[in-house]
Amino acid sequence: MIAENIARIQATLPPSARLVAVSKLKPVEDILEAYRAGQRLFGENYATELRDKAALLPPDIEWHFIGHLQSKQLKYYIPFVSMIHGVDSLEHLRDVDAAAAKVRRTVDVLLQVHVAQEETKFGFLPSELENMQFAENLEHTRICGLMAMASNTPDEARICADFHAVKLLFDRLKAGPFAASPHFRELSMGMSHDYPLALAEGATLVRIGSSIFGARDYSKNQ
Repeated sequence: MIAENIARIQATLPPSARLVAVSKLKPVEDILEAYRAGQRLFGENYATELRDKAALLPPDIEWHFIGHLQSKQLKYYIPFVSMIHGVDSLEHLRDVDAAAAKVRRTVDVLLQVHVAQEETKFGFLPSELENMQFAENLEHTRICGLMAMASNTPDEARICADFHAVKLLFDRLKAGPFAASPHFRELSMGMSHDYPLALAEGATLVRIGSSIFGARDYSKNQ
């Protein structure tokens, strides 16, 4: 079933978009089934779970950390993670750079934008990013784009408006402070319930979990 779900979702993606299979709280066996179906990008939300799974799974998996970033937990995955979604403050950006320097790596990151109509979401306000100076000497991080979550609502017009706002911000930043950067090209937005709307607004990475692996048992993380 996992292989069939991946094939179905992949068939809906344009060439410009990639699937991040969100495997949090799912067993290694499920990830291996997805891997055997050709999936190589996986997203995890919890630092120690990511560390433990990476040690057991094939080395050519591209791991993306998509959870809320906590600086003290960077040590668990900074040696091998391919991309960190959701860097939501300058302090965290500096912490990632320092952690990557310790292991002599350069790590790709996405800046999280807060556009959802909810106080519980993290991230920079669009106005903060537009007025920010990106001249800091961050030698071990590569800012590769933006990440965002839409409002948690059944109102598709609201969701589309959120994604559209992020795409407009992405375009302004790409034409402005990141005009000379070949790396600033990723737009991570869209999950199982809203990824077609995100694709319509130019998402290049969609983070899909339950539509691939089924519902999660969150009691396992307590």
